[in-house]
Amino acid sequence: MTAVELAAAPTQRPVTAAMARSQVRALLGARSEEAGASLTVVDDILLVVTELVTNAIRHGGGLVAFDATLDGDQLTVSVTDASPAAPRAVPRTRAATPGGFGWPLVQQLGREVTVTPTAQGKTIRVVMAAGPDA
Repeated sequence: MTAVELAAAPTQRPVTAAMARSQVRALLGARSEEAGASLTVVDDILLVVTELVTNAIRHGGGLVAFDATLDGDQLTVSVTDASPAAPRAVPRTRAATPGGFGWPLVQQLGREVTVTPTAQGKTIRVVMAAGPDA
């Protein structure tokens, strides 16, 4: 059986994390419910999408490109921003210090996480399980 590859609409680059989540949610919903991921897996995927897009907008000089592809039970999300600086975890010195959770979460929830320098900045690619057994 050949894996069917589904991709988010390439002409619809999101301008907010909510738009990116909506595209990925629609992509995941393109499969039948029997073959879909559990709610926990979908929540994890949407959390990663939110962190990547929010950080691109907030810390990366803006979102340059966004792509999400579903191949069987594997989702690949790629976010390109305008900053060449690699993501890093921000050390938290006090419990009340805000932020610093996003990058560690992305690394923990992704099966594979890569950061590739580009002419425009960098692309972060995260591969995640998106099947019923994830």
